Amino acid sequence: MSGRDDGEDGRGDLRKPFLHTGSWYRMGSRQSSLMGSAQAIRDNSVSVLACVLIVALGPIQTGFTCGYSSPAQYDITEDLKLTVSQFSLFGSLSNVGAMVGALASGQISEHIGRKGSLMVAAIPNIIGWLTISFSTDFSFLYMGRLLEGFGVGMISYTVPVYLVEIAPQNLRGALGSVNQLCVTIGVLLAYVLGLFVHWRVLAILGILPCLVLIPGLFFIPESPRWLAKVGLTDDFEASLQVLRGFDTDITLEVNEIKRSVASTNRRTTIRFADFKMRKLWLPLMIGIGLLVLQQLTGLNGVIFYSTTIFASAGISSTNAATVGVGAIQVIATAVSAWLVDRSGRRILLLVSSLGMVASLILATVSFYLKDLVSEDSSLFGILGILSVIGVLLMVVFFSLGLGPIPWLMMSEILPAKIKGLGGSVATLANWFFCWIITMTAPLLLAWSIGGSFTIYTIMTIITVAFVAIWVPETKGKTLEEIHSSFN
Repeated sequence: MSGRDDGEDGRGDLRKPFLHTGSWYRMGSRQSSLMGSAQAIRDNSVSVLACVLIVALGPIQTGFTCGYSSPAQYDITEDLKLTVSQFSLFGSLSNVGAMVGALASGQISEHIGRKGSLMVAAIPNIIGWLTISFSTDFSFLYMGRLLEGFGVGMISYTVPVYLVEIAPQNLRGALGSVNQLCVTIGVLLAYVLGLFVHWRVLAILGILPCLVLIPGLFFIPESPRWLAKVGLTDDFEASLQVLRGFDTDITLEVNEIKRSVASTNRRTTIRFADFKMRKLWLPLMIGIGLLVLQQLTGLNGVIFYSTTIFASAGISSTNAATVGVGAIQVIATAVSAWLVDRSGRRILLLVSSLGMVASLILATVSFYLKDLVSEDSSLFGILGILSVIGVLLMVVFFSLGLGPIPWLMMSEILPAKIKGLGGSVATLANWFFCWIITMTAPLLLAWSIGGSFTIYTIMTIITVAFVAIWVPETKGKTLEEIHSSFN
């Protein structure tokens, strides 16, 4: 394997602007450069934490985009004279843009690196928020939402992959879960700020994560596994040394990654026939299955239209209740990040999906019975409380497992040979079904809230079966060991 800058594949000119954005990589003057740029970084936890704090701005941006439409709905509709259908289209266009971004994300990330992909993703986000903020009619509003979505689709693939690839084995689960944690933080920020500022100002505030992300990327190393894959051996070892600390012996990890890369010919084109091999089709099926079922359980439909659900349950202060749901998501996802390297991925997924089944059954029965009793009876109020408890428990259990872990496992189990293509397809599938759920949720809720929750319950039972039968445990294994296990 050569350490030439051009990667021996003609892509050097594309990659160079992104590989050397910090002063951390050349091994000729590597020691002095590394010591000068990262004098304070002496152990892997500090170095990796710095990387996490910077790239976490990406999923915060994603969450802010997802949460924006809820607090902005009334003001945008009034100011721009939008109909209900026009605003519904505005809300859903971020998912459409994300599908396109997801489709492009894998190949872009493989060609110019994880950092380069995040820089590219930040630009349409910034332009999109500016376009929304200065919109005078629905056409500019739609254009801005599509641009935001494109950037979000790229971020949603690239950030989990980067976090998993830089993380030490004992911290990989926690750091991989940071992605979903920051998405929930972004949603909560949009909810809270939306209570106090105008929708145009809120859109301007949406620019801030990416404005900080772009310069921050210049000060963190590229993914060592990507550098190894494209043949930049010296840069790969320098990046890994920075991430693990200058006093850490990285020989074992370097050799494992080199063996993994050597077994994968990066110049070989993926053919359809290749997916007959178990080591490729099985992890791809598990990755896509988890990300699709994550959406089909209906959580996004419940979150996006929680105001309607809470109003039906008899809650008067629906905005405060929505903010409360956002806060619960953040806390439960933080607990998941703490647990995932202790208890394991598979057990958390099973607890999460089984807990959602119980919560959905409680909400379903409560909403059905509410339709059968008089509004004047004390039982009506009790059923209203029970339905709210069911919805809140659904959010808690989702955030414990089904929220963060599918993204983590997708990044862990996909082998290097198909990570770009497979990750793009899995992310595309996730955003497509997110769009389906958010588009159908208002129609289903208008038809029957109890009926809607019944459908979501059935899908969650299918999720339990899928996890129990197909999903392996990846806790305590290196990425190379995980990929080898599918052989």
